Amino acid sequence: MAEELKPGDDAPTFILPSSDGGEADLTSYRGKTVVLYFYPKDDTPGCTKEACAFRDSFAALKKAKAVVLGVSLDPLPSHQKFIQKYTLPFPLLSDADAAVSKAYGVYKLKSLYGRQFWGIERSTFIIDPKGKISHLFRRVKVDSHVEEILSALKKPATVRKR
Repeated sequence: MAEELKPGDDAPTFILPSSDGGEADLTSYRGKTVVLYFYPKDDTPGCTKEACAFRDSFAALKKAKAVVLGVSLDPLPSHQKFIQKYTLPFPLLSDADAAVSKAYGVYKLKSLYGRQFWGIERSTFIIDPKGKISHLFRRVKVDSHVEEILSALKKPATVRKR
């Protein structure tokens, strides 16, 4: 198993299909701060609440010079419906084969009502303009998460050595 990502590491690069009709290539965002958030499923209660929180704070995130990209395993048609239904102002990326989710260490064995399955563990990575992870949030609790992101965008990266 790959070593878990931490602040200071290079963000794994990727090219994924994007809801805006093209492809999102992480390297094309060099020079910008990227808020890359992974979520389990379009149009479910927690994921909707999280997406709408990013939407509602979009102006503040933009003011902090951050680009928001959401990633799930859902196909593009699902993303497009989700965006239209909630007027989301940022692209959603389709990681259908979970390759990017695995590279970021967020594709996990989960358990719900006694049933085990593989899926995305809600996580957010802030990637600095040089392509390095400056902050990461695992097992995200949706309430106040965007406030955590905005606060982190104001702070320099903290790299803890063990």
